[in-house]
Amino acid sequence: MDVHDEHIPEETFGACLDALPQVCVEVLLVREGRVLVARRTNEPAKGEWFWPGGRLYKGERLDDAARRIGHEELGLDVELDGRVGVYSHFWDTASVDGADSRHTVNVAYRVRQRDPDASVTLDDQHDDYRFVTGDEDGLHEYVRLYLDDLDLAE
Repeated sequence: MDVHDEHIPEETFGACLDALPQVCVEVLLVREGRVLVARRTNEPAKGEWFWPGGRLYKGERLDDAARRIGHEELGLDVELDGRVGVYSHFWDTASVDGADSRHTVNVAYRVRQRDPDASVTLDDQHDDYRFVTGDEDGLHEYVRLYLDDLDLAE
């Protein structure tokens, strides 16, 4: 099956989000016993420190989506170290016309960068990043949930 990554008109996408869960893939970049979180510039979770991630395209394999997201959102060539888990998120905001809320099913991957000297280059969905251990205050409840399942040992 071909991968369908073409733009979906916002009204159509909003109607889909209003009626159905959205499958997303997230990447948890682990470096030296800490994991990257990036501050979101859009809804849902605007202003929150969260995992880089995005929707799964029709026809796209989960592993391929994780690699794509590492490249698109972090500017890195990532290697997959396995799935951390599958989660459900429920958002009261959607940021898409025609959708009042969003329900996502999130497949989370632990990843590492292939080139240890490469720098993170964020896309326009994020305005900053940091590496955390999980002991920090102010982390979103969903981030804390993942951290419970993530082994930060390298």
